[in-house]
Amino acid sequence: MSGCVVLVEDDPDQRRILRLYLEDEGYTVAEAADGPSAIAAIRAHRPVAVLLDVMLPLLSGRDVCRVIRAESDVPIIMVTARGIEGDVEAGLDEGADDYVVKPYRPRELMARVRAAVRRKDTAPADSAKILYADLTVDLDRRTVEQGAVDVTLTASEFDILAALLERPGHVLTRAQLISRVAAYRGVGLERTIDTHVRNIRRKLGDDAATPRYVATVVGVGYRSP
Repeated sequence: MSGCVVLVEDDPDQRRILRLYLEDEGYTVAEAADGPSAIAAIRAHRPVAVLLDVMLPLLSGRDVCRVIRAESDVPIIMVTARGIEGDVEAGLDEGADDYVVKPYRPRELMARVRAAVRRKDTAPADSAKILYADLTVDLDRRTVEQGAVDVTLTASEFDILAALLERPGHVLTRAQLISRVAAYRGVGLERTIDTHVRNIRRKLGDDAATPRYVATVVGVGYRSP
């Protein structure tokens, strides 16, 4: 793999260590130590992925994520020092594709980066679209249209929706959905699926009580109705 990763971390020692790991993976690295610099670096370098610390000077990582997500579908991996569920969910709500809680193993984080870049770059060999109700899901272009309106999903949200719509009525467990959006199963990942599904429903105007696109199967997972 190659391309630029924007590394946003205010701790210079941590930034140095992660830069070495990223360069060992073959990436070039653009660094930022605060929120405004992060936004400028992402806009300037058009990265293949962003590693974004939550706690930043001047502008929080969540605010940075919100700004960038309005402009780009670049994979964003949030890094947080807190394992509080609300903090993690807030980052995902802002459009992050994944999260990692400190302390973490750098190799573990590199696996997340590889998976995020691979999902973004991998397209089906043949042009394919999923037509479901008023949705058109283009697997090559990774776009979703609801009627004539474009719906902006993160990479993880797109993968979850596509997986569910590919087999209408078929129940997918959270573990199966995780395999579509993460490098590996890890503690706490299942609740990120719930957050992604909630965001998909919000963007599509779907009601969990009377779902048109994503239905909950209590105690198991999700399916398209």
